[in-house]
Amino acid sequence: MAIEHADVLRAAHLARLGLDEGDATHYLDDLGRILEMVDQLQSLDTEGVTPMAHPLDATQRLRADEVTESDQRDHFQQCAPAVENGLYLVPRVVE
Repeated sequence: MAIEHADVLRAAHLARLGLDEGDATHYLDDLGRILEMVDQLQSLDTEGVTPMAHPLDATQRLRADEVTESDQRDHFQQCAPAVENGLYLVPRVVE
């Protein structure tokens, strides 16, 4: 797929990038090489290749599921205007 100078300028305009003529020529070459690489990748036979989320078979390290803070519900509910059985009471807004 060939890309032209006008395509680069249009893409820059759509992306709201300030691009002068010299930069557009530089990006034309770079984008051309990128598109050539994409064409090469599309020509590869991927039949039978299982898609994967990550190239390494790694698992995420997780922290232990343990309580690290004390229960401060009573302390936090002291400033609430209305509390009952550990719950905040609020005015009904939906009937």
